[in-house]
Formats: sequence, C-alpha cells, structure tokens
Amino acid sequence: MKGAKPKLDNVLPMKGDIRRTIPEAPDFMSSEGREVWERLASIQVSKERLEPQHADMFAAYCEAVADFIRFTGDIAMIGSYFSVKTRNGDQEKKRAAWGQRQDALATMRQLSAVFGMSPIDEARFRNVGQGDLFNDLMKQLNGSD
Repeated sequence: MKGAKPKLDNVLPMKGDIRRTIPEAPDFMSSEGREVWERLASIQVSKERLEPQHADMFAAYCEAVADFIRFTGDIAMIGSYFSVKTRNGDQEKKRAAWGQRQDALATMRQLSAVFGMSPIDEARFRNVGQGDLFNDLMKQLNGSD
C-alpha cells in the first residue's frame, strides 16, 4: 500500500538563498578603516551581528584595527625605543607609536567583545541559555557529561 498522494497546497516552497545586505562604510572613515570594514563586515552580517544601528560602533572597531596596523608598520620602520642621554646616563624611551599601538589594541579588544570576535566572546554569543545549575552540578558529581 502506497498511501495518499501529496496535495500541492500543503507543500511550502523553499525560501531560497536569503542574502543580507552589507551596510556601506560610513563616510567619516579613513581609507585604511574602510579596507578593514570591507574585509570584516560581511562576516559580521552573516553572523547577524552587524545591524544598521551598530554601524558606528563597528566603524570605531575598524578604525582601531587600521590604527593598530599603521602603528605596527611605524614601529617596524623606526623601532620601539630610542636612546636619550640624561644626567643619569643613557636611557631607552618608548616611541610614541608604541603607546599609540597599545591604545589601539586596547580599543580593539574592548570593541571586538561587543561583536563576538574572539574565541571566548564567540562562545559567549552561542551560549543562549543559563542551563540547569543543579543538573550540571549533579553531572559533575557523578562524573558524567
């Protein structure tokens, strides 16, 4: 026995390929920041983490990445330190680009967490529920996963 033939009115057509639009980089961004935007925006859109209202914050992240790249290049060309003679003898001082790179890196770390761009933050974004504390505790006590 074959069963009833399907009725076409209860078959839903496939939705097809859903494409999200990638927002344009804001006009105020530097050319280096725009390059970072072009490289990373599509990834963030595909993960549903870059909505239009988040564009300015993501632009700030892209500018921090661009600064980090620029200052790293400066340090590669001129070095991290310079020597000065003081009354206490020769001393090495950090160049301004070194501190600027550290500031850009700190900004990158802070803003990347907002968009789930580190492995830890990525896991935090995936963990949608609180779980069952007592169930998890009992599993640990019993030695089962």
